[in-house]
Amino acid sequence: MGTEAKIFLVGAGPGDPDLLTLKALRLIQTADILVYDRLVSPEILSLVPNSVPRLFVGKATGRHTLSQLEINVLLVDLARSNQRVVRLKGGDPFVFGRGGEEALALAKQRIAFEVVPGITAAQACAAYAGIPLTHRGLAQGVHFITGHCKDNETLVIDPATLADPDQTLVIYMGLANLSQIVSDLTSSGRAMDTPVAIVERGTTPRQRNIFTTIAQLNDAASAHAIESPALLIIGKVVSLAAELDWFMPVMQEMEARYA
Repeated sequence: MGTEAKIFLVGAGPGDPDLLTLKALRLIQTADILVYDRLVSPEILSLVPNSVPRLFVGKATGRHTLSQLEINVLLVDLARSNQRVVRLKGGDPFVFGRGGEEALALAKQRIAFEVVPGITAAQACAAYAGIPLTHRGLAQGVHFITGHCKDNETLVIDPATLADPDQTLVIYMGLANLSQIVSDLTSSGRAMDTPVAIVERGTTPRQRNIFTTIAQLNDAASAHAIESPALLIIGKVVSLAAELDWFMPVMQEMEARYA
């Protein structure tokens, strides 16, 4: 491996290409090779020059192009034959992106790497749905929670985390275990009329916002045929979306203009 070889673990953000960092954009346009995930949007991939080779290693629940171990091995192999390998991941590499696992694999092989943060889905989807994750008098803090465990292990969420009405909950990858999440919220004592937002394909032109409550969450997801990627935002702050939603009016105006 040459002394200049390096892996860049780059956050692509949640989908809107305007949310890419300048560093992320520069790297994807000057990469020797790009390794990308399922959640990297088509709009962002369109910014990659045609001359840059691309390898898709996307994973969905129960459907993996490569296992995580195989991805780790692939990155090591690519680093030994390319000077600038960009590993492009949806959102932020270190927020439910398994970037830490990939960085550890590289470190063990003494392969140089950099981490380029991206805007994580919790921040972006909430903002594009008009939901402040914290707000005086409504939420003193926020918890980011995964709704899916590796290798289909049993999902266990701390009841104390779920119970506090003054904390906003943001649940990533929650569709597969939605019934259990509702059950856990109920048994923890969280009020059943607590507002919930489901944000599907957030920050993209295909974004949908579904507003419901814990009591009606299962039915709402089924009735609207929600598909991944989708994020759950749970807490009193969701009630502010009725006044603060700025993105959907913008999209509706654009659709009317070009209809």
